[in-house]
Amino acid sequence: MEMKAEAKKIEEDAAAYWHTLGPGLVTGAADDDPSGNITYSQAGAQYGLGLIWTMILTYPFMATVQEMCARIGVVSGRGLAANIRHHYPRYVLYGITAILFFANTFNIAADLGAMAATTRLVMPGLAVGPLVVFFGALILFLEIYTTYARYAKYLKYLSLALLSYVAVALVVHLDWGQVMSHALVPSLSFSRGQIFLVCAILGTTISPYLFFWQTAQEVEEEVARGEKTVHARRHGNHAEAIRAMRTDVWSGMAFSNAVAFFIIAACAGTLYVHGIHDIQTADQAALALKPFGEFAFLLFTLGIVGTGLLAVPVLAGSTAYALSESFGWRVGLSRKLKQARAFYSVIIISMVLGIAANFMHLNPIKMLIYSAVANGIAAPFILYFVVKLSGNASVVGEHRNSRLTAWLGWVTVAFMAVSGIAAIASLAV
Repeated sequence: MEMKAEAKKIEEDAAAYWHTLGPGLVTGAADDDPSGNITYSQAGAQYGLGLIWTMILTYPFMATVQEMCARIGVVSGRGLAANIRHHYPRYVLYGITAILFFANTFNIAADLGAMAATTRLVMPGLAVGPLVVFFGALILFLEIYTTYARYAKYLKYLSLALLSYVAVALVVHLDWGQVMSHALVPSLSFSRGQIFLVCAILGTTISPYLFFWQTAQEVEEEVARGEKTVHARRHGNHAEAIRAMRTDVWSGMAFSNAVAFFIIAACAGTLYVHGIHDIQTADQAALALKPFGEFAFLLFTLGIVGTGLLAVPVLAGSTAYALSESFGWRVGLSRKLKQARAFYSVIIISMVLGIAANFMHLNPIKMLIYSAVANGIAAPFILYFVVKLSGNASVVGEHRNSRLTAWLGWVTVAFMAVSGIAAIASLAV
């Protein structure tokens, strides 16, 4: 009887923990989008275990940044762009929004192209163009015509598609002593290619669109609880909400970086050791899952398409939140189309531009890497305001940054700025 009671308690605790996970887990899983997947795969293929340390190093920084964003949303009751609008000149806000719009549109195009290219691995008779249009239309339909509560529920389960890389890393013959040595002791050759790839890794791990999405989804959670006005949200039970948020955010970021860690390890143990050091096509990337035999292409396709369905709505949604908050339009996936036409129009425009870009005959794999670099270059401009706002008592009251949190935030800004400048310099060489 005692064992049954203990088992039931464990089951209840696990269920309660899973219920706590929401925007943080979705945001973390969206971080491992097709762009992230291919960037991490390229790191493992090109340098083996040489860059796996980035996943350990970036975890506290990305989790701290996302917690800042979430805290801004929970306490202020407004999204990130709305807070910038209330505390900084309009030209600052419009500049940031323009940067986000460009980076997100490029990322949407790259992710849709990757989803189409990988689908052709299992359905070679289909053309890329119609597949891109199909996926774009499907995502638009789901984002516009499903309720937020239902949408968030399914996004949370889609994140499990990323676990196939964990299985590969565990079955291939990796020296785990070497894995942990490379993970805990950073090394960098400062070669042009490595600098460029490190910027891509940072950009796809600490991505601008996630800042806006995380903040907005915390507000959406409050709206779902019945806190319909900014005043009601600002005067809610912030201490309890912040405790739950921290569990969610740090768990979501841990999941994101753990999966990325295993993607690098899996590709190091498969692609790198077999001489595939430069991923140019989807079928080359899929070889990382070769231990699954005839199911390798299917699993890779499910992983890319699953994370694409997860991430592209986040990309388009974060653009819509930023633009709508900038101009004072009605916002929220919890609203119906007729209640927030401008908000949903931005989503539609972002998707249409992303679809159209795929008809320029660009290499989808290279687009994924370059979109990650674009995020890396854009990130420090937006991060500056995240750190400032989360340390501003007029925005977050008594829940402003601690000294350690502020220090981690500013180090992240500096680190991202240096990597972005180095990446631009490496292109000029």
